[in-house]
Amino acid sequence: MNRKRAGLVALFGAALLALAVEPAAAAQIQDSTSESLIWGLNMNLLYVAIPITVLVEGILIYTVWRFRNQEEALPTQENRRLEVTWTIATAIILLFVGVASYQVMASPYVTAEAGDQAALQEQDTELITVEAQRYGWTFYYNESSWDGEAEVTTTTDLKIPANQDVSLRITSADWLHAFHVPGLGLKSDAFPGQYNRLRTNAGNTGTYQLYCAEYCGSGHSQMLGTVEVVPQDEYEDWLAEQKSGGDDSEGSDE
Repeated sequence: MNRKRAGLVALFGAALLALAVEPAAAAQIQDSTSESLIWGLNMNLLYVAIPITVLVEGILIYTVWRFRNQEEALPTQENRRLEVTWTIATAIILLFVGVASYQVMASPYVTAEAGDQAALQEQDTELITVEAQRYGWTFYYNESSWDGEAEVTTTTDLKIPANQDVSLRITSADWLHAFHVPGLGLKSDAFPGQYNRLRTNAGNTGTYQLYCAEYCGSGHSQMLGTVEVVPQDEYEDWLAEQKSGGDDSEGSDE
């Protein structure tokens, strides 16, 4: 097997692996802007990593087979063209990975950031404060001063509108917790006395599991909740009903 043939075999293997990965990724339902960005980055990195892996493993296997009967190791010969080529290729790959990762990780839909209350209230988003405490969740809905005196609050279950930007202001009432909704691609630490902000836009209605992703004591495993994504009109009707004082006991538990 000469070098050209080995290279063709490696490229063919990379193409087969890429085709195998693509359907699996396409099968993943991207339920929010956050999840879509994360999966997009994952796919871009896979398209780079798979050919490199196949190429390196192909060269390794070929080398082992080619020199399997060699009794003594022979010194390698200097090849400046090859060294320059792989140095430039490595730089290009690292640049691509860095730029692609920065574009996603810098997005407010992916990375939690410190929230400026004045700036948030000027945005056309649904504003909700998420407060973690041993061992549960309390949610304060918008049109409030965000000081814990919201007109509408719920515990355990968070309700958000579909196809609208939602800003979550995440904090803790006691010690370190972490707000994590895998189905929507959301995760942020919850610090006492501090606020992290996540933004998302959920495109599909449904109910998603909420976890505390930071070990916080003996009740950590029971610190669960749900995030219910409902149509915009249904969310507005529900919010208006809670504000009008419909069924207070029911509103505190939804």
